Amino acid sequence: QVQLVESGGGLVQAGGSLRLTCAASGRAFSNNAMGWFRQAPGKEREFVGGIRWGGGTSYADSVKGRFTISRDNAKNTLYLQMNSLKPEDTAVYYCAADTKSYGGIRTSYASYEYRGQGTQVTVSS
Repeated sequence: QVQLVESGGGLVQAGGSLRLTCAASGRAFSNNAMGWFRQAPGKEREFVGGIRWGGGTSYADSVKGRFTISRDNAKNTLYLQMNSLKPEDTAVYYCAADTKSYGGIRTSYASYEYRGQGTQVTVSS
């Protein structure tokens, strides 16, 4: 059974940092793109950023320069380092794996075949 499990969420003050972890099991994703998405209350789920199998990354404009995605293929793990957090970053964060992008990073959540259950990030002002 393939699983993606996020961890590392919590409550942090504005300006603080958090690192989210997404641990994959059941299959390896070293040859696939992976991504982070988030959904705030009352809003649609949005793309945060993604990483290609080779390590190239892409970010939403709203997080560019503050968030960094990395991966450890040996551990089958994805990371999201979030710095300079703002109250508008409050959301449930989801990781996902795209097994059919053939190298690119897609921004549509529906394109990602495997998805985690999410972890809550709350940024207080």
